[in-house]
Amino acid sequence: MAVDIQKLFNETLPAGIAKHADKAKEIGAKFQMNITGDGGGEWFIDLSASGPSAVAGNPGGADCTITISAEDFQKLQENPQANGMQLFFAGKLKVQGNQMLAMKLQKLFELSA
Repeated sequence: MAVDIQKLFNETLPAGIAKHADKAKEIGAKFQMNITGDGGGEWFIDLSASGPSAVAGNPGGADCTITISAEDFQKLQENPQANGMQLFFAGKLKVQGNQMLAMKLQKLFELSA
């Protein structure tokens, strides 16, 4: 089943972050998610001590920036472990900044489950 990216980042994820603020802050980083193509967008996710929050846009200051197409993001949501590495090594999941932080993104999406 396809994920509604707009709903995930504008409603589901912010609600999950607010509900589990302490767990979100444990991740301890600021992320910029750039999802290209139909249904995509840009979101700034602050999981640092000053956060937590998830807002649309790109204000700058991210520790880790993830760029991926909407189509590939769907694959990532279906099977994060297997598809994440495949997409990264195929150049379809681009990570700028601290690449080790990208590994913590799975914890972020678990907050919204």
